[in-house]
Amino acid sequence: MSTEWLNNPPRPYNAATFFVDRHLEEGRAGKTAYIDDDGRYSFQELATRTNKTGNALNTLGISGETRIAMIQLDSIDFPAVFWGAIKTGAIPVCINTLLTPDEYQFILHDCRAEVLIISAALVDKVKPVLGESAYLRHVIITGESTTQNKEDWPRLANLIQDASSSLEPANTSSDEIAFWLYSSGSTGNPKGVPHVHASLEHTAKCYSQDVIGLRENDVVYSAAKLFFAYGLGNAMTFTLYVGATAVLLAERPTPDAVMQTLKKHKASVFFGVPTLYAAILANPRNTREAASESLRMCVSAGEALPIDTGEQWLSRFGMPPLDGIGSTEMLHIFVSNQSGDYRFGSTGKPVPGYHCQVVDDNNVPVAQGEIGELLVSGPSMCTGYWNQRAKTIKTFIGAWAKTGDKYYVDDDGYYHCCGRTDDMFKVSGNWVSPFEVEAALMTHEKVLEAGVVAFHQGDRLLKPKAFVVLQPGVEKKEVSYQQLKDHVKQQLTPWKYPRWIEFVDDLPKTASGKIQRFKLRDQP
Repeated sequence: MSTEWLNNPPRPYNAATFFVDRHLEEGRAGKTAYIDDDGRYSFQELATRTNKTGNALNTLGISGETRIAMIQLDSIDFPAVFWGAIKTGAIPVCINTLLTPDEYQFILHDCRAEVLIISAALVDKVKPVLGESAYLRHVIITGESTTQNKEDWPRLANLIQDASSSLEPANTSSDEIAFWLYSSGSTGNPKGVPHVHASLEHTAKCYSQDVIGLRENDVVYSAAKLFFAYGLGNAMTFTLYVGATAVLLAERPTPDAVMQTLKKHKASVFFGVPTLYAAILANPRNTREAASESLRMCVSAGEALPIDTGEQWLSRFGMPPLDGIGSTEMLHIFVSNQSGDYRFGSTGKPVPGYHCQVVDDNNVPVAQGEIGELLVSGPSMCTGYWNQRAKTIKTFIGAWAKTGDKYYVDDDGYYHCCGRTDDMFKVSGNWVSPFEVEAALMTHEKVLEAGVVAFHQGDRLLKPKAFVVLQPGVEKKEVSYQQLKDHVKQQLTPWKYPRWIEFVDDLPKTASGKIQRFKLRDQP
């Protein structure tokens, strides 16, 4: 992709023709594009399913820009629906499969979806609120289920069986809305995040090519699911950009499931999140040999990667997990470490094509080494928040997007995450990063995970409080609060050590593995 393409993408342009149809023209028809729980699918089969799905949607009377809600587990049906909708000019809306009924009700009404395509295994979870949407006209089921379909909703497999395998792409443009994602909604309701057709190719070129150098012969497994911006890039647009193979797993990515998947399919590239890397390392039997000897690249995002986790992974698996930061608003990673240029404890440097700056509360750039909020500008920025004008104005400043993350840049140009803006607090007038204290606690051999929040007891003076999950098999009596406090004091400046420590069985997390510190703050 040239700079000219970035500045002036072609019109007309339909992303489905580039990411799906192009492979037939380039001779990959028989090559494996996807592997899911039920089998393998070639690029020709992907193109056929895409066209059949698009034609099936057309028979429902779907017009251009109609929203198609997708609540789907990872399988071949996901890319077929996503690209089939885009090719017809409809707009797929990728929705988290782990939400509550109330959240589903809000999103279905908010995006005004006329069609819902849902995995059979998830129907019971969403069924109670389907009648609440004034816009929903069709419900289509994918996959198999043991529960009875009393509503007699059609199955996608039946709809596409006799559909034509030829489909002309809609006359869309590179700047036209192609799909929506929804933000995590850690504060308030989730926000609809529309992206244009060109954004998909932008991220694929800028990150998967210019940063990690994905290859056609790679086999990619992403623990992050396709409905996430992170997973959508990892296992769909990135692999389809170069003609690689993606492995899709419907089940939850537990450490055992991840290791088995890497081994079974001889994966060469793995995308995970910090909590998953730590959980895999907690089992000493999880080694490079027990995973995939073809593994050549590991990437981490979703939350800052602790130094100790990165060093342990490098020691045991022979390669660093390349930490980066991305967002739903920017579609994928925009600051990242690289295999030949990484520094544990940092998020790396801006991805080619993206620009970053660290600013104060008045959006004025701070001096190097000072903490401020991270702003980013790049070609894959969304068009704003759907139906959320005030939040759009607050988040987007011209070509810049406020990330809500506190950062500083060191003397060598590496960006360091200090935590979410809402999570940062001051002790004795000095900033404390919850992440920094958590990372220090996790270097203790008996600690698996930690969550740190601001807490006060009577005097209204904020100090760190830690919630600690111990390593498997370690009992609480084996480690004292004072031992952990002293451990942190040895690594950080004095005011940062946790004044209170509470042992817990697990930490509240989002579906992407981020610690929900606001839930910890709400605990007495």
